[in-house]
Parts: sequence; C-alpha cells; structure tokens
Amino acid sequence: MRADRLLQLLALLRRHGRLPARRIAELLEVSERTVLRDMEALSAAGVPVYTDRGRGGGCALLEGYRTEVSGLSPGEAQALFAWTSGTAATELGLGGELSSALTKLSATVPAPALERAEALASVVMVDRRRWFDAAEQVPLLPELRDAATRRRRVMLSYRSGSEADDDTAPSVRTVDPYGLVENTGRWYLLAGRAGESRTYRVSRIVAAEVLDEPAVLPDGFDLAQAWERQRSRFEQGARPWRITVAVHPDVVDFFCSHARFQLAAGSTIDRVGTDGGWPVLELSFRAAKAALAIVLAHGGDARLLSPDSLRQDVIRLARESLAAHTAAAGAVPGDPVDTAAGGSGP
Repeated sequence: MRADRLLQLLALLRRHGRLPARRIAELLEVSERTVLRDMEALSAAGVPVYTDRGRGGGCALLEGYRTEVSGLSPGEAQALFAWTSGTAATELGLGGELSSALTKLSATVPAPALERAEALASVVMVDRRRWFDAAEQVPLLPELRDAATRRRRVMLSYRSGSEADDDTAPSVRTVDPYGLVENTGRWYLLAGRAGESRTYRVSRIVAAEVLDEPAVLPDGFDLAQAWERQRSRFEQGARPWRITVAVHPDVVDFFCSHARFQLAAGSTIDRVGTDGGWPVLELSFRAAKAALAIVLAHGGDARLLSPDSLRQDVIRLARESLAAHTAAAGAVPGDPVDTAAGGSGP
C-alpha cells in the first residue's frame, strides 16, 4: 500500500537525513521514479522534504523536523528493537512486515534511545538451535499461522516419528488449530482432533490445506496454559535411561562434554568408582537411543556396565555396524582388517 510506503520513506529520511533516490528505491523495492513521486506526495502533504539533484544530492528531510514519541524509554526501545526474533518472524512469513514495522517505528523513537537499542543489538544475538542440530525446515508455517489466526480448520498430511524413516504414506487428518509454539528452534502445532488436544511437529507436516470451516476451540482456551500442560505430561511420562559406564581416563572429560547435550532434565554426571583404573560414571539420558549413540560413538574407550538390556543392544548394534562396514569394504565379516591409514590388509 502506498500509505505504508510513504511512512517507510519518511522513517528512512528521519533516520538518515539524506539518502540517494537509488538507495531508497533499493530499500523499498520500487523504482526511482516511484520514490520521486512519493517525495512530491509528502511535500504536498506538508512534510518538509526536498530533493537535491547532482553530485552529493538526494532525498532529504528538513533538519530539525521530528515525529518522536518522547515517552519511549531507552529500555523500551531496546526491548522492541533488540529482542524481536527476526528468525521466528521470517519462518512465520512475517519477516518483511517486521522489518517494515521497525523502520516505521524508528521514525518515532528519540535518537538516544534508538542508538542504545542498536548498540545492544550489535553485542547480543540469540541462537535458538541446540548444539549439533540443523535448522528444521518449516515451509508450511505461514499457512498454519494464517489458519490459526483466522480460526479455520486445516487438513494435514503428517508423518509421525515412527513413519519418518520409512516409505509409508503420510496420514491425513483434519484438525482445529489452537496455536503455534516455538521451543528451542522447533515449531509445534497445538490442535484439536476428535475432541482431544494433540501436538504436531511442524517439520513433519508434509502438506496443509486451510479449509473454509470454522475451527472449534475449547471455552476459555489459553495457549500458554495448554502448552504447559502438554509439556508437563510429556516430561513426566518420559522414562529416563540411567546407565553406568566405564570410560578410559584419557577421554573421560570429552565423554562428559559430549554426553551433557543429551542428558535427561535435571540429570548430573556422577563418578561412582573405578573399574580396572577407568573412572565409572552414572548418568541419565532422555532416551535409550541417546545413551546408545554416546557409548557407541566412543568405541573401545567406553564400556557400558549396566543396564544389561542396553548392553545387549550395544553389542548387537556394534556387530551390525561391523558387518555393514566390512561388507562395504569388500571384506568378509570375521576376517582381520588393517585399519591403519593407507594399509592394504594382510
């Protein structure tokens, strides 16, 4: 809309004082001719803007002209400009709108407050991803946002965790979207289905069609309270895996550092003795797979002592890995293999 563009143009001139028409055209994604027409419109409306031609010229705002909101404190400006999650807004399909809104707002913020906000933004950043996790792809998030805000039902094609690694066709279900939650870099859709509250991981949604049917929400629904209930049920129902493992003294610090990223909530790493000179550790993992992965990743430098059922899984997986890799190398399982760099084997 032209009115929005005029406000953005005024905000840019308020912030920079003078800018070449070419640069303004780039920032507003319009032509230079459009910028010049907008300058004429602002001038006709009584805003003291003018255009200088030639070298060093450009579009300018009369010095001393202000549209500040003097009540905005430096702290409030920092909260607005520095802590707004640009990544989340982009994933929601609102990145351009956020940039436009902050540009407009900058025209109303007192200069000292704006300078402090920019200073904070230059020394603080927020990385929402967990270590070793790639950013999840959530291309359908804007459609889900639209459905949730307009209170419309959605037909989802969804792959559950058990279906994620096979060729099974995604299941189709129609849900009433309650809201969207971002948790440590992962987006979740809270929705109702068959009268029950469900949680769907957005990265597993293959397709989404917004229907022309009103969504039905529980009376007095509150998204924050609903998410807290879902989170509590999940954390209380999850069974942590407590293991005892002997670790080679030379790698025990690295093992502990590696394991900390997968520990169950509230779990600590406790040294409970030694086994043949190797420190023995007790620790809990959020899932059995996480415990298995940590132990197997350290090969012969980690010996799982308990539980026995998990130790049997380690043995089975190690044998399967050996068979797969020896077969890939053209060897027969059970034959000696020269693992030295450049070795040709016996």
